[in-house]
Amino acid sequence: MDDLDSETSSKIIIAKWTDRILAWLIDFIIISSISTMMIFVLFGSIYYEFEEEGFWIESIQYIPTSLLFFGYWTILEYKTGQTIGKKILNLKITNMKGGNPDLKSIVISSFGKSFLLPLDVILGWILTNKKRQRIFNKLGDTLIVKIKETDIKFIKD
Repeated sequence: MDDLDSETSSKIIIAKWTDRILAWLIDFIIISSISTMMIFVLFGSIYYEFEEEGFWIESIQYIPTSLLFFGYWTILEYKTGQTIGKKILNLKITNMKGGNPDLKSIVISSFGKSFLLPLDVILGWILTNKKRQRIFNKLGDTLIVKIKETDIKFIKD
């Protein structure tokens, strides 16, 4: 485990699906709230419509929110390994050795969550392995792991 500190346990605890779903739900509420506020500011209403009706036009309205999700997950997970939801539940995204994943791996994982989540999760459950990876976690060689709370002690100097 070259990517792990010598003080860190070499044991990697794979996060439970329930913890991952709760972390995603927290992130979903945060980003959806921001997205709704942005739509309200831009359009003066939380409902915005295009002049033409149809499946394609109605579907396109979800692209800005998905892009916001993609940016949120990519930036936070690349910089810290955690989103707000993951931080609350003591989860972290890692590479397969427990270290920090590279940007490409984070982008792949974030893409699946942002644009193809239902398919990503369902296929992950059907084709699941011992590492509890979604399809895009598998493609990006990333894991979601449970981390221990660190014991921080403040000492005056």
